[in-house]
Amino acid sequence: MDLDKIVRRGLTGFALAGLLSVGAWAQSQTSSGSTTGSNPSSDDVKQDTKDIHKDKKDIRKDRRDIRSDKRDIAKDKRDMRSDRRDIRKDKKDLANDVVERKEDVNKYGKNSQQVKRDTADIRADRKDLAKDGKDMKADKSDVRHDVADLHKDQKDVQKDQKDLKSDKRDVRRDGKNRRHNHKG
Repeated sequence: MDLDKIVRRGLTGFALAGLLSVGAWAQSQTSSGSTTGSNPSSDDVKQDTKDIHKDKKDIRKDRRDIRSDKRDIAKDKRDMRSDRRDIRKDKKDLANDVVERKEDVNKYGKNSQQVKRDTADIRADRKDLAKDGKDMKADKSDVRHDVADLHKDQKDVQKDQKDLKSDKRDVRRDGKNRRHNHKG
């Protein structure tokens, strides 16, 4: 029993010594390889620099999208104002045509040419009014979609700025690590 314990402890000691020597050998290989090959922190710095470039590019693209969305919103609001103006004009025309038709009915009778012309004008004014209402509704929808796009692009800019800040922090850290960890 004592011999069994001694052999077991001896084998455990040899195994532990073997692991330590393999670990030391592996560390010596990576330190000698870094002087001849590329430095892992240097690769990190290069990758972070690429990420910074990509994030700046994304920010510029998102800001361009924001400007475009603002222009679209302004254009849609102009269209809405124009549609409101058209609706007011069509309502005024419709009211005038109704009054004119009543006068023509009293003056010329129900089936006269003037009354038929006034009825056609009323019908056309109602169609114009419906069309302008439809345009107004579409413009409101466009404004809502453009505002949603604007908010999404603003969130993208914030996210990209956060990524950019993080990548710059990583470059600073990797640079410090590279300066302090070099072996010479």
